Amino acid sequence: MPSTIVETSNLTKRYGARTVVEDLDLCIPEGCVYGFLGPNGAGKSTTMKMLLSLIRPSGGEVRIMGRPMTRATRRTLLGGIGSLIEAPPGYAHLTGAENMQLVRRMLGLGRQQIEDAVRAVRLQDQMGKKVRDYSLGMKQRLGIAMALARRPRLLILDEPTNGLDPAGIEEMRGLLRRLAHDGVTVMVSSHLLGEIDRTATVLGILSGGRLIFQGSRAELMAASNPDVIIACSDPHAAVATLRSAGARLTADDEVAVPGLDEPRTAGAVAALVGSGIGIFGVRREEQSLEDVFMALTAGSGL
Repeated sequence: MPSTIVETSNLTKRYGARTVVEDLDLCIPEGCVYGFLGPNGAGKSTTMKMLLSLIRPSGGEVRIMGRPMTRATRRTLLGGIGSLIEAPPGYAHLTGAENMQLVRRMLGLGRQQIEDAVRAVRLQDQMGKKVRDYSLGMKQRLGIAMALARRPRLLILDEPTNGLDPAGIEEMRGLLRRLAHDGVTVMVSSHLLGEIDRTATVLGILSGGRLIFQGSRAELMAASNPDVIIACSDPHAAVATLRSAGARLTADDEVAVPGLDEPRTAGAVAALVGSGIGIFGVRREEQSLEDVFMALTAGSGL
């Protein structure tokens, strides 16, 4: 089993009477891409800032790499964390190379660390340009290179694909996968569920400041209970037979029945067969990550 690199216990943040994050218990395995999802205002950015000790929690505990995040440990722990929160950093009037040299001098890094970080984000051919001439995607990659320069074990990224075009999103997705493959744990928040679905290996879903799901995609899909779709010889009679179960007719003249587990599905099929209705096929309705997300968050949106 992989070790845990981030763990929180009852992590809470309040602003006066308003609770932004409540009793949050995160558990992020080392070496994964952890997709952190939730509607706007769910508390994702606040949580990430608490992990980075940028915001002091109102209650609970943060443990990074097995150690509590405190004033005494903060400096040491942050040395193993890279982050990109809000706008990409960098001085627009300087070149990419000049910005990276500033990072090298501030952090006391070696030249090889800078070169490795730039190569990791595939920006080595653009380092002579001034940052003001970079596309948004290039600025994001430069920001990640700055975060990677210290060779962190943990990388925390808040909306790294925000504002990127499809090609930029594809580049970012590939980068996150490469980083995880190389042993960097990546925690990434996003409102682009499809991209998280194709990138993350572990998911955490936040709603109203509370963690409502944490686990793998397979576990998330297994926890959902999509409609049962029944193809049969007489759909209208089938809907009438299963009306008490909430059956409805689909656009394809099939019968959809919500909320059935396996035993109840078998009972519904038996009822139809007992009514003389031929059964052609029974399946679960296909669901995307977005479908499950909207169901879990009661359709509160992103």
